[in-house]
Amino acid sequence: MSFDTRNGTRGAKQPSPGFFGKTMNNLMMNRARKRNVQMAGMRMLALTTIGKKSGEPRSTPLAWFPGEDDTWLIAASAGGAPKNPAWYYNIAANPDRVIIELNGERIPVVAEQLHGEERARAWAQIKQTAANFATYETKTDREIPVIRLTRA
Repeated sequence: MSFDTRNGTRGAKQPSPGFFGKTMNNLMMNRARKRNVQMAGMRMLALTTIGKKSGEPRSTPLAWFPGEDDTWLIAASAGGAPKNPAWYYNIAANPDRVIIELNGERIPVVAEQLHGEERARAWAQIKQTAANFATYETKTDREIPVIRLTRA
């Protein structure tokens, strides 16, 4: 379970939350927790990780994609930014202390970064389902990590 994707040297500007972003984040978190919600045609879940430095729970809404054997796939795209999102490092530090919430259910999961052919297949599926992820890939020189979440 190696989480070893380094930051890139180029990419899109990482979105700054600001007031509007924080408001939308809270709205999406609440919706993702309670029911099957979609945004821009993608299914959303609430991801809760344990902060790498703080040790505190951190939550964010994310798009998810169905994986094999009732797993969930998420991508650390950060909109094509050169740096991995903070939640990626939180998962890397505590891959067995992750919770997802969707459809009103809290589900403890174990996170695993995919590599090689397995990652390539999952990434192709994600890009086919959500074309915007293909554009993120062209904006950055880092390989966008794909994470599989398996029920604990």
